[in-house]
Amino acid sequence: MKRSKREAKIERFFASERKRLVRRKIKGRGIRDKAVLRAMKAVPRERFVPENLREFAYDDAPLPIGEGQTISQPYIVALMIQAAALTARSRVLEVGAGSGYCVAIMARIAEKVFAVERNETLAAELGPRLAGLGCQNVEIFAGDGSAGWPEEAPFDAIIVSAVAPHIADPLLQQLAPGGRLVIPVSRDDGEQRLLRVTRHGEERFEEEDLGGVKFVPLIGEEAFAPST
Repeated sequence: MKRSKREAKIERFFASERKRLVRRKIKGRGIRDKAVLRAMKAVPRERFVPENLREFAYDDAPLPIGEGQTISQPYIVALMIQAAALTARSRVLEVGAGSGYCVAIMARIAEKVFAVERNETLAAELGPRLAGLGCQNVEIFAGDGSAGWPEEAPFDAIIVSAVAPHIADPLLQQLAPGGRLVIPVSRDDGEQRLLRVTRHGEERFEEEDLGGVKFVPLIGEEAFAPST
């Protein structure tokens, strides 16, 4: 379908804002993975936020997407994907896919992306949105992802886009040898820390602290219980 002059102008504006964000707030804050930077320049974040918030799509901040969920801050998305160390041959799982922004970026880097979203409304919107952006290497599951997706394991990387009360053992066991789990975890004092856990052997895991973060809670059997 042919675009109107107004639509083309809006698209050019967002593309310019996207490049500015990546240059100043992503690369400018230390993200060096070239594949991540290329993907973030290509994926239109405005497609993943409500229409009334699109003017804020390229602020380096989280935004509400409905259903009590948020789309993560772009820098944090870039940090998590860089920490996952994806390659063109990676099979990666995202738990808590939300509106699909992180999925769309990873789909431009990895061989296959598996996305789990607990909220049925958000999950139903994922397929059409991602297909509209040409993401053909994505599988979507609507349900509890707190214990991963064992039927599709092992994964070279797992990204959890919501804060968990602990690192669930099923996620660790679904990592391939050398695989990386990137997950925010809530400490006893309420502080959230972003951790990367690398599997070096059958039962040997190395944990790294990547800094403080702020995420909505991960709800599920291996996470927080639903609020009543």
